[in-house]
Amino acid sequence: MQKIRQILLLLSRGHSERSIAKQTQVSRPTIHHYSVIFSSAGSDYNYSTLMELTDQELNLLVEGGKSGKVQVPDLRKVHFFEQADYFISELRKVGVTRYLLWQEYLEAYPDGFQYSRFCELLDSAMSTRKPSMHLYHIPAELMEVDFAGSKLHYVDQDSGEVIECPVLVGVLPFSGYSFVQALVDASLPQVVSALNNMLDYLGGVPLNAISDNMKQWVSKTCRYEPTFPEMLQQWAVHNHIGLLATRPASPKDKASVENQVLITYRRIYALLRNTTFHSLAEINTGIMQKLEEHHRKNFQKKTYSRQELFVSQEQGLLQALPDTVYHLRHYTRGKVHKNYHVVIGEDWHFYSVPFTYVGKEVRIVYDSDHVEIYYGHGRIALHTRNFKSHGYSTQLEHMPENHKIIAQQKGWDPEYYLRKASENGPSTRAFFDELMKSKITIHQAYGPCLGILRLVKEHGGDRVEAACKRALQGHKYNYGVINTILENNMDLLAEASEAHSPIPAHNNLRGAENYKTK
Repeated sequence: MQKIRQILLLLSRGHSERSIAKQTQVSRPTIHHYSVIFSSAGSDYNYSTLMELTDQELNLLVEGGKSGKVQVPDLRKVHFFEQADYFISELRKVGVTRYLLWQEYLEAYPDGFQYSRFCELLDSAMSTRKPSMHLYHIPAELMEVDFAGSKLHYVDQDSGEVIECPVLVGVLPFSGYSFVQALVDASLPQVVSALNNMLDYLGGVPLNAISDNMKQWVSKTCRYEPTFPEMLQQWAVHNHIGLLATRPASPKDKASVENQVLITYRRIYALLRNTTFHSLAEINTGIMQKLEEHHRKNFQKKTYSRQELFVSQEQGLLQALPDTVYHLRHYTRGKVHKNYHVVIGEDWHFYSVPFTYVGKEVRIVYDSDHVEIYYGHGRIALHTRNFKSHGYSTQLEHMPENHKIIAQQKGWDPEYYLRKASENGPSTRAFFDELMKSKITIHQAYGPCLGILRLVKEHGGDRVEAACKRALQGHKYNYGVINTILENNMDLLAEASEAHSPIPAHNNLRGAENYKTK
């Protein structure tokens, strides 16, 4: 193009073709050919105008002349692309639209393009300013995760209802080896459960996992240091995996999974579109079959598949899976009620904490077996998970002293009194059993039982045990019977009579068997 521009410059200065040939070392017929091309460009193109054309436009003109079809550059297009940078920068400003820019463009250039062509050229200019970049991925370094925009569904056989299921997609960018699973819903517990399945499917753990700023992944967005949900952080610590998040509104930060979602639509969704499923398990079975087929197919224009690349170069570099699968834990917060209990809304069950924390906001961590309650960084209570709705799990040590006394007096249920009776002796336990059976309601037995337990403190456990043994021979079961026996020392007489019988043992004494009627 430099040689052509030199010829063009000499022609504009009136040099002869022979003179130009000597100066440029180009044959005279070639220079004549260029002269004809430039002359046939049209009246709008003089030498000075041609000199202002870009190399690409000038080359287009010359090549068209060589083929016998002179392609004259459109001056309107030249003018438009000169302003393309201005249009693109203005579009980033608040309230500026393409239609507004087009109106301003026509005011300055009345013979310009109409709106549809203006938008088409603007799209072309914007696309040339956003080239794609080839990224090199390190094996086992990253796992990208995202939800597919479209959902799968199944038909409930009982109700006939069509139930939609969100679909989670994960991929290793280096090999393109992926995992796809339909979920009950898009909640964080379901995501964590699917991530467990994803790692199990891969047979190892990559160094990092990245997703966008969806609420299941990021609790507080930040371009430089986002905050992740506590449950997700616990999962990451358990699996020794780093959590990353894309920049807000930057899907290209996880381009591999964006592309994998598109592949999922084409190689899974499309192939299952005519299949009717009746459960979530059936959907995931169908997904896995198509996913395995996808992994076994060769890359386009390559002689190996994703599965071959994953097994040969990436799987061995993954971190080992932990010995145990991450046990799903739930995290919530609550305020300690005036009765020093907090509630887990999922079960609507109340758990006690030390009464000194009344009115404080605490953090509750629970799984299927245990409930832990934290204030600050310290654990203040630990309970066994109870699923009884509107029930209370209360520990005695969490109560203030006056409440402890009341609780000890009243007990909590019949088992409490029977347990205390068993600690004193078998006769005391048997008497408590009979006492409870003799009452119309169990609550009527609590007072007498409490009174008898007080008698244990006053007279000692051995005397009460002996009194209960004597009382069991009668037919009245109440507090008064035991109290009367103890006040009259009848329990001591019974013990003395058993210890010192007035009739000594003798071989001539006959027993009851000698008096049976034949």
